[in-house]
Amino acid sequence: MKAEVYVVSHKKVKLPDEKIYIPVQVGTNPENFAGFERDNTGDNIAQKNANYCELTAQYWAWKNRRADVKGLVHYRRYFSNGKRHFFSSTTQKLNDVLTAERLEQILKSYDAVLPTRRNYYIESSWSHYKHAHHIEGLAAARDVISEKFPDYLPVFDKVLHRNKVHMFNMLITRAAIFDDYTKWLLAVLAEVENRVDISEYSEYEKRIYGFVSEVLLDVWFEKNQISFKEMPVMFIGRQHWFRKITKFLLRKFGLSDKA
Repeated sequence: MKAEVYVVSHKKVKLPDEKIYIPVQVGTNPENFAGFERDNTGDNIAQKNANYCELTAQYWAWKNRRADVKGLVHYRRYFSNGKRHFFSSTTQKLNDVLTAERLEQILKSYDAVLPTRRNYYIESSWSHYKHAHHIEGLAAARDVISEKFPDYLPVFDKVLHRNKVHMFNMLITRAAIFDDYTKWLLAVLAEVENRVDISEYSEYEKRIYGFVSEVLLDVWFEKNQISFKEMPVMFIGRQHWFRKITKFLLRKFGLSDKA
């Protein structure tokens, strides 16, 4: 089984020793990082990275890579073999990334690996998105699905009214599933792009298509009955807990930190 898990990064970082991890450089840095593939080669949408985030690497992998299994992780987020690493060093964490051997075992029983669901407890995925971002993008995605992919609409509404969701645009799955999902996802987002004016958005909120795509993964997986195993996510490097707590409090009291 040939597996490739693409590590999306806009900067040079320490990488796991596991051979299945393929670093992919995104962004506008003119320097080509040694040992990295780059999302602006071959058939690509690299110019959209500021708005599509890691999806430019996902598109690149769909169009340009050949493997039995494809996956997407981030330079500061990896699937763990299962240990908790709250106080571990970067080296300790990278030594516990999901291995090729463990991945092969999982895929004998499941179609995919996804992150452990995030639970919003007191709000739905829709209301959380509305509090965290401009809701126009997600509303436009619903309209697109209603018009272009109507069979997906009941699942969309079901998923967005739940309070648990798979976040981070992270997945590892069989190549056919990865490619089919990416094709559908980019078709939806291309139409959303035609309908939403983001010219007045902050630089952060201009990452709209990356944000919208996070909740669309569950829609496609559930509609297509893709089996999956959840694995914990390790965060590499510093965690911006002050910002996270501030955002939580702003949402809790009905305020907004959107600029």
